[in-house]
Amino acid sequence: MLSILIPTYNHSVYSLVQALDNEFTSLNITYEILVFDDGSTLPLPDNEKITSFAHVKFQKLKQNIGRSAIRKKLAENAIYETILFLDADVLPVSPSFIDTYYKAMNQGAFEVIFGGVAYAQEKPKIDERLRWEYGRQREVKAAAERQKAPHFIITQNVLLKKKTFLELSIPTENFYGDDLVFSQQLKTKNINVLHIENPVFHLGLESSQHYLKKALSAVKSIVALEDKGVLDPNLTKLQQTYVKLKKLRMLGLFTWFFSKKKAKMKENFTSASPNLKWFDLYRLLYYIELKSKSNA
Repeated sequence: MLSILIPTYNHSVYSLVQALDNEFTSLNITYEILVFDDGSTLPLPDNEKITSFAHVKFQKLKQNIGRSAIRKKLAENAIYETILFLDADVLPVSPSFIDTYYKAMNQGAFEVIFGGVAYAQEKPKIDERLRWEYGRQREVKAAAERQKAPHFIITQNVLLKKKTFLELSIPTENFYGDDLVFSQQLKTKNINVLHIENPVFHLGLESSQHYLKKALSAVKSIVALEDKGVLDPNLTKLQQTYVKLKKLRMLGLFTWFFSKKKAKMKENFTSASPNLKWFDLYRLLYYIELKSKSNA
């Protein structure tokens, strides 16, 4: 028995629901698909049509409540104890996507199973290269590599027990970086996580300018969550690099040297060949700036 939970905002989920429905017709699995629209501002008539598929429920919220809050709402409304979160802008890579998860679910005592993420090989338009390159170089990892740091999860494609999810202490206010809080909670509670090869294509590529804005918002969230004691100060590579620089008393020198290159870095992010090392440096500079204000 399986509840598939899909939050959406300004995105059509018809192709995703159709792909899932196509596979379920050949499987002997009791299931439901819940799609909650988080107060979309765009007209999405295709989303209204998904209720024509079997076992699909669609609900549109009047106001946007944010990614974490709508996930919690979906989980609370799920009938079955095993839930599969999928983002609205993904499509399964394999036609046996559900079956692969179902078999993995019955193999061992794992509370969380992560299938991974994939990106199309074909380069997108230049305006979307930054998100595409980041996804391919940083998010796409083989299951064996992911299993080395098992608790780091991208929640756009994750199967877990409803009880496990609802017991996690994830803030429900609207913020970027909720995957980090989710991952830390899994680590803190020592929850068994299995990584398998069962990815989804991430299709919803933002413009490079919009993705940069989101990335900086995520950095801001990290500092805010640290201040609240919700996030460990050395969880990510970004934070770990900051700690090393601070220990070596090199924060000032680092900031002075690389701040002179910020304009050139930012220009590169919207080019046909965005440099991810510069992207890391740019975010680190912003993190250092925010930390200096936070510690003032």
